[in-house]
Amino acid sequence: MYPLVRELAAGGIPVAVRCRVLKIARQPYYRWLAAPVTDAELTAAYRANALFDAHRDDPEFGYRFLLDEAREAGEPMAERTAWRICSDLGWWSVFGKKRGRNGKKPGPPVHDDLVERDFTADAPNTLWLSDITEHWTREGKLYLCAIKDVYSNRIVGYSIDSRMKSRIAVAALDNAVARRNAEGVDVAGCVLHTDRGSQFRSRKLVHQLNRHDMVGSMGRVGAAGDNAAMESFFSLLQKNVLDRRTWNTREELRIAIVTWIERTYHRRRRQAALGRLTPVEYELIMTPAATQAA
Repeated sequence: MYPLVRELAAGGIPVAVRCRVLKIARQPYYRWLAAPVTDAELTAAYRANALFDAHRDDPEFGYRFLLDEAREAGEPMAERTAWRICSDLGWWSVFGKKRGRNGKKPGPPVHDDLVERDFTADAPNTLWLSDITEHWTREGKLYLCAIKDVYSNRIVGYSIDSRMKSRIAVAALDNAVARRNAEGVDVAGCVLHTDRGSQFRSRKLVHQLNRHDMVGSMGRVGAAGDNAAMESFFSLLQKNVLDRRTWNTREELRIAIVTWIERTYHRRRRQAALGRLTPVEYELIMTPAATQAA
């Protein structure tokens, strides 16, 4: 609107009349007239034009190729700047994947939901829950896959890795089974309930479940309550370990996680749901088979 006001000025129409007709304030117009376009805005516009021209000529180019074309056209910029402009304006390669707001869409379940939010168990190794959490260190992310026995809230197995591949879920399951077997407990028939993450839908994990005679179960898409009991453990871990300080190395954080689980959560943190007992105490008292555990 401001350029229009300036054009009408050539016809001798007073500024007050022009602004009143166009329903704009005069003071912002005068500020714009003193500096119509900032240098930063002008630079951003030239960059956007260069990227758009390259995108129009070659729609199959991604933002990195568009950046190269813009640089050759005399508009150099950082790769991050090119990505931001293309992202804001939707200039993606016609061969690229569609960008969704919520990231990747969960895949189809490989198991039925056998739990249906009933997170109770009358005996150990009846229902296990599993999920994966992550946290940043100065070296990069560290991932934790934990498995919790609903009966005692004990973390029966876990795996910590620098990458979130299927192997982290397989390692956590193997760790849980080995620990229970060492206690002289059979896990055959135990239900492992998870979300629909690719790690839990992998053929490797399904194979291990069958190998241990266990049963898989999966919640629904976008239903956080379907695994809420596991999220409660991660919430405690977040407050008591992950967010307590800045972690320099993955190994430093790994040791802190293991120490908190084995020393504090299992043996010192009493839970109201367990009659003010710790998970280890609850298993020792309530299940004779667990007497050899600790």
